Amino acid sequence: MDQSQAPVLDGLADHRAADRYGYTPPGHRQGRGVDQRVLAVLGVDAFRNDVLVSGGLDDRRMSNRYLQRAEELMAEAVGADTAWFSTCGSSLSVKAAMMAVTAGAGGDAGLLVPRDSHKSIVAGLIFSGVQPYWVSPRWDAHRHLSHPPAPQDYARVWDRFPGAAGALVVSPSPYGTCADLEGIAEVCHQRGKPLIVDEAWGAHLPFHEDLPTWAMDAGADVCVVSVHKMGAGFEQGSVFHLQGELVDRDRLSACADLLMTTSPNALLYAAIDGWRRQMVEHGRELLGAALGLVRRLRDDIDLIPDVEVLDEVLLGAQASHDLDRLQILLDVSATGVTGYQAADWLRRHQRIDLGMSDHRRILATMSFADDPETAERLLGALWAWRKAANDLDAAPPIELPAPSEIELESVALPRDAFFGDVEVVSAKAAVGRISAEQLTPYPPGIPAVVPGERLNAAVIDYLRSGVRAGMNVPDAVDPSLRSFRVMAR
Repeated sequence: MDQSQAPVLDGLADHRAADRYGYTPPGHRQGRGVDQRVLAVLGVDAFRNDVLVSGGLDDRRMSNRYLQRAEELMAEAVGADTAWFSTCGSSLSVKAAMMAVTAGAGGDAGLLVPRDSHKSIVAGLIFSGVQPYWVSPRWDAHRHLSHPPAPQDYARVWDRFPGAAGALVVSPSPYGTCADLEGIAEVCHQRGKPLIVDEAWGAHLPFHEDLPTWAMDAGADVCVVSVHKMGAGFEQGSVFHLQGELVDRDRLSACADLLMTTSPNALLYAAIDGWRRQMVEHGRELLGAALGLVRRLRDDIDLIPDVEVLDEVLLGAQASHDLDRLQILLDVSATGVTGYQAADWLRRHQRIDLGMSDHRRILATMSFADDPETAERLLGALWAWRKAANDLDAAPPIELPAPSEIELESVALPRDAFFGDVEVVSAKAAVGRISAEQLTPYPPGIPAVVPGERLNAAVIDYLRSGVRAGMNVPDAVDPSLRSFRVMAR
């Protein structure tokens, strides 16, 4: 195929050149009806390109195949058999994959799922009613940091639940750490079962050999990526890929259709399409330059007193298999302030936004779009923060549980707990009760509590003390965590 083409993008250009006008949604009529105050911020072109995909960009029968051709080009570009675009984020794509793999496999088939999964995966368990068979992550108790499970961890759970329909793994993690995907895929395929990879943070991986292994190259059956994270798409832009015969293509497509909007945004499709072309033509060059820039930047940041750029400590037999070094993870605990404090100070005083912070770390995500100017801006901001950190008030302490305490007992299906009869009780009374809600420090979005798990004092104290110290738990019914939503007795 001709990878220099961008069918959706070209279709939009043709739509504008033809001076088409639709007596259809969207009601703003290509910006004609938009308030000038809105246009002053968003610009008119955003609205001019906001047209119906079917019956606007293309005709009602999609006879020009703009989207289909763009998806075929994407699949070829990354070595997948099939690719689908999603305008509802990787959250939709992961849910569709989970449903497709477990559908028709029997009521108790279930799915192997790492316990450090993103909340969207837990949402998929709630929607589908699928039984999770949890795979424990590897814990660095000193740093209070989880690493992706290893192939042998998956093998042990497979041995306990051989009837499971398939397995899922998250790689890279929000911290940039990566699982041994090839090893995990082999463990699954030895049993004739598929592997789903939530590779939301890995859209860029197919386009440079010095990045961690792309899931399709590692043997995954389904792979989901968020183009907006490490690519050049709009927020909500996602692609999910399929290869091999272990997952029914038509069922996967149908599951996605159940969940997706019937009014997808052409802008999101066009951006994904254009980014694929850019990566095929220039990705190796752009990502190579970014990797070189980040190598120098990591060395420069490491010179800041009491700031540790985490690198080799994240790798090893009891840690992660690989690392995406475009994710710069900084341990700031030696400065005496929390990651929450550091992130808040940088936003307030340096106009720098960071993607992730926790009780002792901050994360700066670099991309192929960064350059020496943006690298220097980050470095200067970090130096300014470090000087100011000496004068910051001490944050309230966070009561960190031991690894054995943070992995809660699963008592009920997430779906049954979430949709069943519930009651609200005090934090003290919640100890020993079965949670009916998801409780997720966000970011990074890994639930500390999943519906159906039995709450203990250690996790409750961790979350409550975390909130006092600056942690955000947005999905809690009571954000203060003075009360908890639990299954009724």
